[in-house]
Amino acid sequence: MSLHSLLDVPAPAKLNLFLHVVGRRADGYHLLQSPFVLIDWADRLHFERRADGRLQRHDLGPALPADDLCLRAARALQSASGCTLGADIHIDKQVPWGAGMGGGSSDAASTLLALNRLWGLHWPRTRLAELGLQLGADVPFFVGGDNAFVEGIGERLTPLDLPPLRLAVVKPPAAINTAEIFAHPALKRDTEAVIVMGSLESLLTAGRNDLQAAAESLCPEVSEAAKWLQARYGNSRMTGSGSAVFARVGTQKLETEKSETQNCETLQGRVPGTETLEARTVAPPVATFPAAELPPGWVGRLCSSLVRHPLRDWAG
Repeated sequence: MSLHSLLDVPAPAKLNLFLHVVGRRADGYHLLQSPFVLIDWADRLHFERRADGRLQRHDLGPALPADDLCLRAARALQSASGCTLGADIHIDKQVPWGAGMGGGSSDAASTLLALNRLWGLHWPRTRLAELGLQLGADVPFFVGGDNAFVEGIGERLTPLDLPPLRLAVVKPPAAINTAEIFAHPALKRDTEAVIVMGSLESLLTAGRNDLQAAAESLCPEVSEAAKWLQARYGNSRMTGSGSAVFARVGTQKLETEKSETQNCETLQGRVPGTETLEARTVAPPVATFPAAELPPGWVGRLCSSLVRHPLRDWAG
């Protein structure tokens, strides 16, 4: 039976537990190594199939750019597949923009996975990931569905079995131009490549974000956010190339729930017309987040890592 809509489709954010720049290609692209972990800070998307081939986006929260990654992903899949169907795409944007948390890339990946199903294309995951790489370096990770050690320019993914994590994440209002970071003289471009086997614990402690020094030089609020978290949790690190900073606040055995009706914070959801989403992992409280102490304009929350992407089983 064909589907007419997919509602409450999650698009979770990610954090870079460390980010090392290990070289540069002849075409100028930097080569990276980074463990990506999915977290339960997520956007929500709703898809309705159209027979006229039109693609329209409807913003349920803050207004997005006219031609965002979500629309570009839908257009790319439509073109590459030759599909004559269209879609209305509604986005409830929760992940802050310009944070380095992959919000736009995650929206694009969830769009590819959802429309692949809504339009009955049955593309395999590898084909969706190849298309996703044309949209952005982080898109293949979100299509892949697992926490992963990411290498190259984002195309080489090695699934990681990470311990459960609780992470405090804050983002000041400032945004950073990624191109300026990669062009900055403070950027270290020759970190020795590592081979990750087994536990990442030592690298989570000794690793770093090679972009952070350049980002702090360009945006003092990144340094302020790092100090804010350091004072409260004893550690801090910038994620990606945005202005968000996170701190590890403890680990604890996670409990698994198999419910269709959990709230958005734990990435549970019911998608009409489909099978029940994969069980999510929910961490019991192990720390508090002092939201009242955040400076004006900052956003932040206490997050849990996810064992896998909520849409992991939506493509083979």
